[in-house]
Amino acid sequence: MISYKEKNYVCLLDLAMEMIRGKLKAVIIYHLNKGEKRFLGLQRITYGVNQKALTEKLKELEEDKLITKVIYPEVPPRVEYFLTDMGKYLAIVLESLEDWSSKYFSHLK
Repeated sequence: MISYKEKNYVCLLDLAMEMIRGKLKAVIIYHLNKGEKRFLGLQRITYGVNQKALTEKLKELEEDKLITKVIYPEVPPRVEYFLTDMGKYLAIVLESLEDWSSKYFSHLK
């Protein structure tokens, strides 16, 4: 049993899957791997997911140190999201998962 942030996990894979559980987190990481994004850019990419849900997932990713949020001292303030080194490494894994999906499910496009 593995404990992390006061939760128990069966194994390290279980912990890793918790960090990307749900549709949004993996999609956010995948797109941030292509470069930094602003909030509205991420909202467009996720096809209109409501602001509250997106904000919540971004906060969770930031707490897990997979992304970082940079607030520029401008008027109005500009906020951009970037992958951390840990997030970039996870993005490589997600690209492999996309390759697997493309190989076996490309006929569904």
